[in-house]
Amino acid sequence: MRHYLAFIHKDSHSDYTVTFPDFQGCLTAGGSLDEAKDMAREALPFHIQGLLEDGEAIPDPMKLESALESDAMNRNAVAFLVDVPYDEPTVRANITMPKGILDRVDRYAKAHGLSRSAFLAQAAQAAMR
Repeated sequence: MRHYLAFIHKDSHSDYTVTFPDFQGCLTAGGSLDEAKDMAREALPFHIQGLLEDGEAIPDPMKLESALESDAMNRNAVAFLVDVPYDEPTVRANITMPKGILDRVDRYAKAHGLSRSAFLAQAAQAAMR
């Protein structure tokens, strides 16, 4: 499950518009706040499904601070999260590293309730931020 930011925008002459900073081509709207949120929860998974069918990469969710900095209009909007039941397909990889490091990885992962693969994936993501 991933959680993506959505922003509800409203001006006096429009419905409530929802944008997604991670998906520039995806937006939806509703006549009320609740309707706009419901529409967002339908629109985003549908948009992601289309991207996957087209062979496009799905971005990692943006942090709130980054979304606010990337578009000044977001500072006057209401932010909320849309849960998307998407897990990126996994692939098997064969890696080589010194045995001592691998032993430390295994001990750390076990102590934190993780598999070796889950720990390495989390460590790689943290290093690339």
